[in-house]
This record gives sequence, C-alpha cells and structure tokens, in this order.
Amino acid sequence: MHKYEIIIYWSKEDQIFVAEVPELAGCMAHGSTQETALRAANEAIQLWISTAKEFGDPVPEPKGHRLMLA
Repeated sequence: MHKYEIIIYWSKEDQIFVAEVPELAGCMAHGSTQETALRAANEAIQLWISTAKEFGDPVPEPKGHRLMLA
C-alpha cells in the first residue's frame, strides 16, 4: 500500500469507478467496484514509480494529510 492520496469516484459516462492519484501526473486506474479501483490504483502507482525511476525522473514524496491551524 502506498501513501499517496487516491480519489475514487463513479463515472456515470463510463459506468465504472475511477481512481485518480493527483500527486503523480496521469496516474489513474478504474474498476467495477471501489475496492477493485483501489487495488488497480495501487498497482498503477507502483508502475508509475518504477517507470519514473527507470527514466531518471523525480518521484514526488507523498504529501500526506496536513493539519491547518488558524
């Protein structure tokens, strides 16, 4: 399991759950259930990181949750 933010939403047009990883440009996956979309997103993250390393591209650190104080 990776520590990147994953946003899962229902695509009415495609009739499928879409999982986007905003911190990794273009990294997304889909599935017929939220669980399969999440599993596919974790696989996509690993592939994204492996490809970036292979080409010498930077891999951003996960931002994690930020607590904002007033």
